[in-house]
Amino acid sequence: MITAKDNDTVKRVTKLSKSAAFRKKCGQFLAEGVRLCKDGVVSGAAPEVFVYTAESKNKYSEEFELIAQASSRICEVSADIFAKMSDTKSPQGFLCVFNMLDKQKNIGRINNRGIYLACERLQDPSNLGTILRTAEALGVDGVILSDDCCDVYSPKVVRGSMGAVFRLMINIPDNFVEYIKELTQSGIITFASTPRDALDVTEVDVTSGVMLIGNEGSGLSTEAINACKYRVMIPMKGRAESLNASAAASILLWEMAGGHAPAGSSRS
Repeated sequence: MITAKDNDTVKRVTKLSKSAAFRKKCGQFLAEGVRLCKDGVVSGAAPEVFVYTAESKNKYSEEFELIAQASSRICEVSADIFAKMSDTKSPQGFLCVFNMLDKQKNIGRINNRGIYLACERLQDPSNLGTILRTAEALGVDGVILSDDCCDVYSPKVVRGSMGAVFRLMINIPDNFVEYIKELTQSGIITFASTPRDALDVTEVDVTSGVMLIGNEGSGLSTEAINACKYRVMIPMKGRAESLNASAAASILLWEMAGGHAPAGSSRS
C-alpha cells in the first residue's frame, strides 16, 4: 500500500488531475469514481493504472475485479493519500489513468446524413461535460471541438459527460473555422446558432448536418458564422437575449434528433 504523498505514482496522478499541459504531454487522462472507471473499461478503454483503496475494493468487489483485470497496473493507496489525489469532495476510492483516445480528424468520417455538434471556444468544463452527455443521450454521431475549447479530458468534463467522452466520436481539428468551411463546401449542411439575424430553428429542416454552438459569453465568432450555410436561432418569449450554452445545445440537438422537418421546408 502506498502511504507516502511523494510517491511517483501519487505525484503523477495528482499532476494529471490539475494540469491540461501535462495531460497533453503524457497523452493520458483520469477517470474517477466507480461508475466512470467501469464505463471506461466497458467502453473498451484499458486503464494504464488503476488506483484504489482497500475499503473501496471490498465495497465494490465486482467492479474491482472487472477494472483490475483490464488494467495494466493496479495500485492500492491509503484513504488519506487517495483524498489528496481526488478531484471530488466525496471520493469513492476508485481512479483510473487512461491513454487519450484516438480522435479522428478525417473529414471523410462525417456522414452527410448524420447529426453533429460543433463547439467553438467553450470555456466552462461543466458546460462541455453536460453537452457531451446530452449529445450521446440524443444519439449524436459526433462532436467537433475547436482547439481553444476547455480540455475535453479535464476531470470535470470527463465526470460531467458521465462516460460519454469514452464513446463519442470527437474531432479536434487544427483550424476549426477552416474545417467548418470544408464541411460546408463538401455539401454537408452547417448551421450557426446565433440569437440575431437568423431563421427560427423550428421552421428549418435540421434533420441532418452540423450545428455550431459558441462561447458562453460572446457566442460564435463572425468567421465561424460566415463559414456556415445557415444561421438559426431558438425562439424565446421571455426577455433573456440568450441561453446557457449547454441549454441551447440541448434544445438544438433535440430539434435535430427529433427529426424536425417543417412541412414545405427546403434547404435549396
